[in-house]
Amino acid sequence: MSSGNEVEKPPLLLTRAGRVATVTINDEPMNRMSLDFMDALEEVVEDLSTDKSVGAVVITGAGSRNFSVGMNLKQLPEGVKRKGSAEAVFDQRLRVLEKIENLDKPVIAVLFGYCLGGGLELPLACHFRLAAAEGANIGLPEMDLGSVPAWGGSARLTQCVGRDHALDMILRAKKVGGPEALRIGLVNEVWPNDELQQRAQDLAQELAAMPAIAVAGVLQCVVGAGREALAEAIAAERKAVLATMGTKDQQEGMRAFLEKRKPVFNVA
Repeated sequence: MSSGNEVEKPPLLLTRAGRVATVTINDEPMNRMSLDFMDALEEVVEDLSTDKSVGAVVITGAGSRNFSVGMNLKQLPEGVKRKGSAEAVFDQRLRVLEKIENLDKPVIAVLFGYCLGGGLELPLACHFRLAAAEGANIGLPEMDLGSVPAWGGSARLTQCVGRDHALDMILRAKKVGGPEALRIGLVNEVWPNDELQQRAQDLAQELAAMPAIAVAGVLQCVVGAGREALAEAIAAERKAVLATMGTKDQQEGMRAFLEKRKPVFNVA
């Protein structure tokens, strides 16, 4: 029970430095992407899309421990009540990530600590990804939950690192550190932990100083080049997500996650 003096933390922080806007997931130390966070993010991204005074965006997590562990799975039943269905919950997240990917200004994600599930799928929709040299745990662990990535992760990860690395990471629920993420092409740069946030700001300032119309044109050309294939891949991912929902393995995966134990799959 909270005291009457407690002030509820906003789920998202938006700050400005010149032409750079920084979006911070404000739920440290785990920085879960709550229902309220996604509502706030959708509104912020819409505002940024029309704000010509912003030339670049940085997305990071509060504190110094983790970027994000992704969706707060305990909120899924509440999300179904709010949105009408589990599909509607996932549809919103797909919609927000697509808006980020299609912004006409560069978006930089800062990966450190846990970057899991939605905590990787959001960065995959960004145009640049910078990772910490030490301590980063980056991956899509949905297989451990008896399911598959639901926010476009399988499609975007494959586009980013290729089929072989994507299968290795997703089917094994494999997590990689910053140096390995750089080696396979998952991130653009790796920096010492104490320099990472400043490097993201410096890169954002550099990009924001570029000619805005030309930057928007390049983003449209490069991102748009893979749009049709991506849409088809996301549709296939959604079909795979729906096929797992309600299965014994998916129920076991969720129970094991909540009970903090290793799941036992494929039991009749």
